[in-house]
Amino acid sequence: MEKELIKLSKFLSLILRHKPEVIHISLDSHGWADVNEIIKGIKIRFPSFDLAALKEVVEKNDKKRFAFSEDQTKIRANQGHSREVDLDLEAVKPPDFLYHGTAKRFLAGIRQQGLLKWNRQFVHLSRDHETAVKVGKRHGRPVVLLIDAKKMHEQGKLFYLSKNGVWLTEKVDPEYIIFEEE
Repeated sequence: MEKELIKLSKFLSLILRHKPEVIHISLDSHGWADVNEIIKGIKIRFPSFDLAALKEVVEKNDKKRFAFSEDQTKIRANQGHSREVDLDLEAVKPPDFLYHGTAKRFLAGIRQQGLLKWNRQFVHLSRDHETAVKVGKRHGRPVVLLIDAKKMHEQGKLFYLSKNGVWLTEKVDPEYIIFEEE
């Protein structure tokens, strides 16, 4: 993705996941924002921004972070919100194992507390090791944690699958984490 699209994608993430007030809009209870309001608000910082640019950001985002409503009049982030939104997710049975990419410097805290959602609605987990490595690299020297999702599910923990394939859960206690060799 070219530099300008990356900037736009990051700005759109900020608006749709965390701070819609930056461009003086609001999200509905399901995280949706009006496309025309988004365009108007983003134009303040990116004057050439238009519907075609918004569609390009959504289409070319490598993690498929955003989705349009069926009639394409609304847009929202698929997951990663720091504010309470109802993404209409249904609990589903996870695969036996999932992965979580993080940085080595966080391991001591994770060993004690497990994986916490912090300022987000959910802990994010990956279906494959490769994706978890990419996520971990964003935070420093990557470490991949193996999550015993089957055991968690059997013990009543709920899992959700976002529209873009990210597995979500409230918390992962240390007992469900298998640490790679350091």
